[in-house]
Amino acid sequence: MKRLHRLLAALSILSLAAFSLATAARAYDVTPAGNPETLGFSPSRLTRITAWQQTQVDAGVFSGAVAAIARNGKVAYLQAVGFRDRAKTIPLQPDAIFWIASMTKPVTSVAVMVLVEEGKLDLAAPVSQYLPEFKGTTVAVETRDAATGKTDITYEPQKRPMIVEDLLRHTAGMIHGVGKAKVDQLYHEHLYDKAGVFHRDRTLAEVVSELAKLPLAHQPGEVWDYGHSVDVLGRVIEVVSGQPLDQFLEARLFKPLGMIDTGFYVPEAKLSRLVDPPADNWVGPPDSVLGDVTKPTKLFSGGGGLVSTAADYLRFCQMLLNGGEFDGVRILSSATIRRMTTNALPSGIRFAGYASGGVGPKAGATWGLGFAVRSDAAWSLVPGSVGSFSWMGASGTYFWVDPTEQLVVVQMIHVSGGSGPFQRTLRNLTYGAFRVPDQGIPDAAAGALRIDADALAAYAGTYRFASSSARDRQEYPEFGGLGIDVAMKNGVLNVVSPFRDMPAAKAGVLIGDVITHLNGEPTRGMVPEPGDRENAWARQHDASSQDRAQGAGYADRARDRPRGDP
Repeated sequence: MKRLHRLLAALSILSLAAFSLATAARAYDVTPAGNPETLGFSPSRLTRITAWQQTQVDAGVFSGAVAAIARNGKVAYLQAVGFRDRAKTIPLQPDAIFWIASMTKPVTSVAVMVLVEEGKLDLAAPVSQYLPEFKGTTVAVETRDAATGKTDITYEPQKRPMIVEDLLRHTAGMIHGVGKAKVDQLYHEHLYDKAGVFHRDRTLAEVVSELAKLPLAHQPGEVWDYGHSVDVLGRVIEVVSGQPLDQFLEARLFKPLGMIDTGFYVPEAKLSRLVDPPADNWVGPPDSVLGDVTKPTKLFSGGGGLVSTAADYLRFCQMLLNGGEFDGVRILSSATIRRMTTNALPSGIRFAGYASGGVGPKAGATWGLGFAVRSDAAWSLVPGSVGSFSWMGASGTYFWVDPTEQLVVVQMIHVSGGSGPFQRTLRNLTYGAFRVPDQGIPDAAAGALRIDADALAAYAGTYRFASSSARDRQEYPEFGGLGIDVAMKNGVLNVVSPFRDMPAAKAGVLIGDVITHLNGEPTRGMVPEPGDRENAWARQHDASSQDRAQGAGYADRARDRPRGDP
């Protein structure tokens, strides 16, 4: 019998060793490839990323940065530049931990789809089916008294119930409450003021319960506006799974993917790897609440609470690129990943709020189920393939996945004001580092290029070939809103151009008209924010024809409508 026990023990040890070897053989290696050329990169051009980040550190823009680039399932670049601390005394390491802010949202969105695939959650179901406190939620409509100019809020019922998919798409009507409209003020008072509930010592259930008492800023399904909807998704996960959000994410995502440094706070043993916040220490809520990650929290914010490393998030992104599988572990089906990274917005959707400058037709991007998706190469602000998807964090973090190029890129920095300028530069440098094989010099004797009339006709409506300009003049595609481009000159907001065939142009608004009010506020001296241009309208002082008079009347009525509902 003892001999049998020894034999079984030996077999167990052998089996464990074999499993360990197999795991090691398929483990994702974050060590950069010895020769990036094997992955299609020019080594000398990749060093431009390091040099650019160093100039930002030297200029004091941010204290340090970590960038990671993978292609064809292997890491081509992983570099840390600068310092971990604001005093610039501790060199930054590649395993540094960052607060990733809204890069939490894609993680929460994937967790939601895990429950959808298991048949436990229905995206088409009303949110109130899982969270009954939302059953009576109304929609706020801001009105203005024509005689006194005083604004007030009236409430109307939802035209249709807010559904779970609305939470994923940011079409639920929820906002963050950081603007100047009356409904923003309501959110701010209930969430962020001294008596508000959006604090790290309050639970997600308590915060979402308070959110349910607030009106929606828009009718569900009608407007894309960035807000607390993914925090509500986190609470839906808790109710459906029966687990706190942190435990669900750890068991279903972080542990299977090997994301060992990702969570809702940084344990004491790892604090020496946490990058300092910027000098202003995340000015204002919700950032100032969620950015405090040095101690445990009760508030598991699915919208912005996670910390992570470049290597951890690279694993998450590689799973997405692989169609839901990573290192032999399947998180989601490839069909679900395609669904999440394909346009999910209905036609005619309007875009509003401070984040609308990066999503919408004028940005060449749309929204899937948790991700911004590059949809129009002609209008995109950044290089990349159509179908690539991405998102960012208010802390400066950013990632994108390009399935066509089999590319994953993650950048981690801590800077106030978001990652916008750094996104564009990083993307330009990354695609600029692609190694292009020598194609030789074209043979001039091959003949001149000929383009027939049919080929030119394919571009109809996209380019105006009759333009006298030396540059192509692209036409604006259709999108929800009034259709007006504006600019500030000498403290006065002027109409730069009404978009052809859009409501502004049809109503008679002309180039040079002056906008006196924006969202009910005088415009003199203000700086317009992204997303405001669709909500602006010109008060026309010199209407001479009946058409222009009608346009001015329409402008006055439009200006009295609530924010984001032109």
